[in-house]
Amino acid sequence: MTSTTCDASTASTAAGTPAGTDGGVRLSVLDLAGVGVGASVGDALAATTELAVRAEQLGYHRFWVAEHHGMPAVASSAPAVLLAHLAANTRSIRLGSGGVMLPNHAPMAVAEQFGTLAALHPGRIDLGLGRAPGSDQLTAYALRRRMDGAGSEDFADQLAELDHFLRRDFPADHPFSRIHTTPASPVPIYILGSSDYGARLAARLGLPFAFAHHFAGAGGNTEAALDLYRSHFRPSDTLEEPYPMIGVTALAAESEAEARFQAGAGALSMVLLRTGRLQEIPTPQQAADYAYSPAELDLVRAMRTTEVVGDADQVAVGLRELVERFDVAEMLITTRVHGAAARLRSFELIAGSFALSVASASGQADRGSGQPVSTIQAPNPW
Repeated sequence: MTSTTCDASTASTAAGTPAGTDGGVRLSVLDLAGVGVGASVGDALAATTELAVRAEQLGYHRFWVAEHHGMPAVASSAPAVLLAHLAANTRSIRLGSGGVMLPNHAPMAVAEQFGTLAALHPGRIDLGLGRAPGSDQLTAYALRRRMDGAGSEDFADQLAELDHFLRRDFPADHPFSRIHTTPASPVPIYILGSSDYGARLAARLGLPFAFAHHFAGAGGNTEAALDLYRSHFRPSDTLEEPYPMIGVTALAAESEAEARFQAGAGALSMVLLRTGRLQEIPTPQQAADYAYSPAELDLVRAMRTTEVVGDADQVAVGLRELVERFDVAEMLITTRVHGAAARLRSFELIAGSFALSVASASGQADRGSGQPVSTIQAPNPW
């Protein structure tokens, strides 16, 4: 596979060193358009739009939405559609999928969807890709019309096919070489993963790798995956050095007590999901009143080992500790709460405590995007 490439300006904008600095760890947003009890899907999508606009103002580098299906608590089932709306309501923040679950789709369809987005919003679109269904097995069957459990190499083949469609560069003897994808654009590709498979694939192809620390980081999994990615990394046209990223569940509030109260809603939502009781995100009071079983308490405790929750200063310290521990270039912050106001306020507090600021006209902005960075230095800027 020939990695999807971009020019120097776009590469810098995608994940690299901003003009006038020597590199800083990126803070970005990973959103699921959460639907809380008492809210509609329309309310959730409007809240995600409001958050994207505010994230841009606060200086977050990129805003990604994740593909999930069949979940009443998640409204981001169609990332390309939602990204088109977010792009129309913002000006400069990078937007992308975190990610599109490629086995759910025909690679050509993904290429044309994201090619369309890139044509409408040049230099702003990312394509993060995963191989999980983003759903249960029955929903996966409804999406894919197959239950054969296509293996890892099938994903790698799909990825290579997608890349060729984006670039329109199939070998002359390939039957798809006669297909003219329109629009086609070589948007930056990111590999998402929660196991060593994604780390190995991203390393082999010389692509950025985002590990799902927020739900798969317990037990040393994050360290193992990132170490594997770095040790097996092969330089490519896209990257000369590894670009490691992690997803992080973080929630800041005016006080630690308030943050933990609000975080209870997200914890109960995950318990309900893991035990097959699908519903909208409960309220914090419902979570406080819920009678957890011993097994459910164990699940909550495990989730808390990868979360950063507290007041603004506590969250800033926790995020810095993750940067030092995992040596990452970027963190994708996701927040599991019931209400849009609590989520928005959390991102405002994190931005303030982590030294994000709106770029000035003095040239301190990221080339071509107007995106500032935090003051924490990253070791492997792209």
